[in-house]
Amino acid sequence: MVKFMLMFHKPSDLARFEDSYNAFLAQIERIPNITRRQVISILGSPQGTPTTYRILEVYFSDYDTLTAALRSPEGQAAGGILNQFPKGTVDMLFAEVYEEVGGSTPTE
Repeated sequence: MVKFMLMFHKPSDLARFEDSYNAFLAQIERIPNITRRQVISILGSPQGTPTTYRILEVYFSDYDTLTAALRSPEGQAAGGILNQFPKGTVDMLFAEVYEEVGGSTPTE
């Protein structure tokens, strides 16, 4: 599994950010082959005031599916909306995801 991570920096105009973000998120919902979407609102940091305000993680089954989805008309439309955010307000990464299922320790 892979994910496309978008880390939005703390906006100077919160109302404008929310309007743009909601339009972007609505377009993200139209992208094909998404297996999971996760929105993370940052509460704080043990290292002081965080610069990240919100993280959006969009999951796909594999990297080829992710790149095809971003190249789709829906993905291109989402990119167009993202380009309207002020320059330098979002960092983007592709990441491979490994998850452990369970978490219990075997007993003897």
